[in-house]
Amino acid sequence: MGGLLIQAFIYLCAAVIAVPIAKRLGLGSVLGYLIAGIIIGPVVGLVGSETQAIQHFAEFGVVMMLFLVGLELEPWMLWRMRNRLIGLGGLQVFVTAALITGICLLFDIYWSVALAVGLIFSLSSTAIVLQTLNEKGLSRTEGGRGSFSVLLFQDIAVIPMLALIPLLALPELSASGLENSTYNLNAEKHETFSLVAGLPAWGYTLVVLGSVALVVLGGHFLSRPLFRFIADSRLREIFTASALLLVIGIALLMTLVDLSPALGTFLAGVVLANSEFRHELESSIEPFKGLLLGLFFITVGAGIDFGILFGDFALLLGLTLGVILLKGAVLFGLALLFSLKPGDGWLFTLGLAQAGEFGFVLLSFSLQNSVIPSDLAKTLSLIVALSMLLTPALFILYEKIVLPRLNPEEQQEPDSIDEQGTVVIAGVGRFGQIVNRLLVASDVHTIVLDHEAAMVDTLRKLGIQSYYGDASRPDLLHAAGIESAEVFVVAIDDRERSVEMVGYVRRHYPHIRILARAFDVNHLYLLKQAGVDLAVREMFEGSLQTGAEVLKLLGMHPFKVEKMTWAFRHHDEVGLDHLYELWDENPDIARNRAFLARAKEHGESLRGMMESDRMQAHDQSERAWTPPPKGYADSFQAEGDTAGGPDSS
Repeated sequence: MGGLLIQAFIYLCAAVIAVPIAKRLGLGSVLGYLIAGIIIGPVVGLVGSETQAIQHFAEFGVVMMLFLVGLELEPWMLWRMRNRLIGLGGLQVFVTAALITGICLLFDIYWSVALAVGLIFSLSSTAIVLQTLNEKGLSRTEGGRGSFSVLLFQDIAVIPMLALIPLLALPELSASGLENSTYNLNAEKHETFSLVAGLPAWGYTLVVLGSVALVVLGGHFLSRPLFRFIADSRLREIFTASALLLVIGIALLMTLVDLSPALGTFLAGVVLANSEFRHELESSIEPFKGLLLGLFFITVGAGIDFGILFGDFALLLGLTLGVILLKGAVLFGLALLFSLKPGDGWLFTLGLAQAGEFGFVLLSFSLQNSVIPSDLAKTLSLIVALSMLLTPALFILYEKIVLPRLNPEEQQEPDSIDEQGTVVIAGVGRFGQIVNRLLVASDVHTIVLDHEAAMVDTLRKLGIQSYYGDASRPDLLHAAGIESAEVFVVAIDDRERSVEMVGYVRRHYPHIRILARAFDVNHLYLLKQAGVDLAVREMFEGSLQTGAEVLKLLGMHPFKVEKMTWAFRHHDEVGLDHLYELWDENPDIARNRAFLARAKEHGESLRGMMESDRMQAHDQSERAWTPPPKGYADSFQAEGDTAGGPDSS
């Protein structure tokens, strides 16, 4: 027990000291963890052989991370990214593996060993890349999404790779080098109980499909009643325990059927993405994920063998840089092929150029199955670790050197905001400007945020106070005084970010009234689902006013036009509420048919309901537009005559 506490103290102490320093120096938390591992491992020697076993445990952070990533990806989003998932990811893995295999063959390495090496280096680090993208706010960029597509395909590709590697075995190799390999969560699964051991191919297929079906159907139908039952207990720690139970149980199931635990939990996260308990699951799992990933990065740094490294430093560094350059060339070519913008293309290239933690999985499994000699495995393991160690430096290269040369504005720091307002407006384009001008003219103090520096500079020249920055960043909203604001207006021209922004503010600042710009009815419903108080379709009022002017040009009396316009607006609002009851972002055939039927019924009833609403409006509201009753002028004249007329006094 004492030894365990000492190890825990050493690892936590290293992280607490190194990571804040690395963050302050602009190096990022991942590099801080890696440096901490190097210091307590090879440099000082405070940790030793137990690092491999701890790494085995810490890699469960990758499993948790992919579960959280899945929670952010609804099934329709996954389907929408299928082209990049298969195109970018498939081409990257195939081309990289083929090139590295070919180079190995040129150096007279046996073909099966060369292929195994190619497969190992075709993978990138899911843990480091996703963690860094999220930390730097780059996950929503095109480069970040492309990187995620490739990483997801790589995680899926690990499954057939694990099936292929035993077929590459060399009988003359001994499996005695296993104890020297890098220990890994996925490697252990081949030493424990397996549900598919000894099964024929058709039996294995049925068990795997059944396991995947259990995860999908169980996540959809069983998880909600379970979480609802647990939530009713109002015990936070029990909900946390149930979230961990879900992730660990799915990982265990995937392990027992020889599938990737990370892939299984990712699938479960996607299934639960629409669950009302999604945010509670995220908040419960996030602390464990962060700690385990940090521990994993420390063990990578601590596991570097300086004896082997400095024994032939130039060769190992050259091989590592060669792998990075080769993968970078492939990635850059794919970025051009898929028309990524220069900034996104360089992010995609530099972010994925390293080898990854699943390379340790394939190395360990290859050693187990007599595919790779133990001395070569040690060298390859060191190259994988070194490339991962260099990854934060590649992100720094992207931020500090590459991106400023492409578009200096993208690296401009957000403005410091030293005042607060009653209304915070996100986006000051053609929509947000009008909102802001009306509020300012009415003596309402506003704080305006926009991510286009040129727009902010132009508005400042016109005397309109605005601040540069991405309003989707929580820290910028905090600086803008979102806690004390009364109204938050979302006027940006990005559909997905606007929905995310509304959801974030509604979750964290429920007292604020939120108004948002909607592009169409579907976007309006998404905003309503996210918790907006009022969503205004940007084209609706302008189109309605144009139609009213057409009616006037056709000779209709302005009184009647105004009434018809009011009736149309009222009918449209009622219809939107009725249709929302049947709306589904990804409807099945029956629900889509019901929605279209109600929409058709709503359209057919428009004319009659407009007339009814118009007459009701004539009687009860909009008095400023109600014409005087018949005979009103005659009665007024009669009253004047009775009083003696205007000159009677």
